[in-house]
Amino acid sequence: MAHGPRYKLAFRRRREGKTDYRARYKMVETGKSRLVVRITTYHVIAQIINVGMNGDETLVSAHSKQLQKMGWLGGTSNTAAAYLTGYLCGKRALKEGIEEAVLDIGLRPAIRGSKVFAALKGAVDAGLNVPHGESVLPDESRIRGEHIMEYAESLDEEELRKRFSKYLERGLSPVDLPEHFDEIKKRIDEEV
Repeated sequence: MAHGPRYKLAFRRRREGKTDYRARYKMVETGKSRLVVRITTYHVIAQIINVGMNGDETLVSAHSKQLQKMGWLGGTSNTAAAYLTGYLCGKRALKEGIEEAVLDIGLRPAIRGSKVFAALKGAVDAGLNVPHGESVLPDESRIRGEHIMEYAESLDEEELRKRFSKYLERGLSPVDLPEHFDEIKKRIDEEV
């Protein structure tokens, strides 16, 4: 480790690789709430957060695990789940009177069509005003899981059971994923 009178120690969260303070400062400077999207190995989390003097304050939150309580039988970390989680967060934000936010993706790279932008599209489709470019959003067919349906249709029965065992255990055929997606989206509209 460097030492001497000119050495400046970076903030702890920067040293740990958890916070990009330059990006955070720019978002905080706007004065708007942040739509924070975090993708974990098994789940998607979307939150609306305000900056306060005593730390950040979470106003609205949605977790992909909550989709299962609404009847979602698909995975909780795929693109469809990311969209639905963002959609749920956006609906809850509008219910709380929050109409606009700035996307905060943390340290994740901004890759066109990724799960982070699927969650953004969900929040925007719910009615939340988040500045973005249309080119980064994933296709509607990908969000609905039509690519999974096409892949499942191309497999024989044995291979289908092997590759989609979790879906089948939950009672969802991957061929029915787009219809199931639409059903859950309608359920979110009704419940929130």
